[in-house]
Amino acid sequence: MKFVCLGYIAPQKFETMLEKERNAMVDACCDYDDVLRAGGHFAGGEALQPANTAKMPRWKNGKAVVTDGPYAETKEQIGGILLLEARDLNHAVELMSKHPGVQYGGPFEIRPTADLAGMIKDSEKRRGKS
Repeated sequence: MKFVCLGYIAPQKFETMLEKERNAMVDACCDYDDVLRAGGHFAGGEALQPANTAKMPRWKNGKAVVTDGPYAETKEQIGGILLLEARDLNHAVELMSKHPGVQYGGPFEIRPTADLAGMIKDSEKRRGKS
């Protein structure tokens, strides 16, 4: 099963860490990502720019209106994503609980991906694509 793991961190925490502390965190996370890769669990991932760099299009009055992000005021913001392969949700939790990002940054939100194959197939039929 695939899972999307959203890593949260307090705004400015990474930027205000001492260089030695920041390097230790990055190195520990990279080491653990290598462990996940070796076990066939790492399916991808990316760090994100700070939330204040986000743009948020939404539909309003018949057109897309773009505002600056983030939408919600929170104590923690998404700092990165990791795509994980695991047997089930409990296995995903077990794997991510060992990730150094939990110790250094903040929590990970772990969500199973949705299988949209049937929905896409139905849409293709409706649109004459199949």
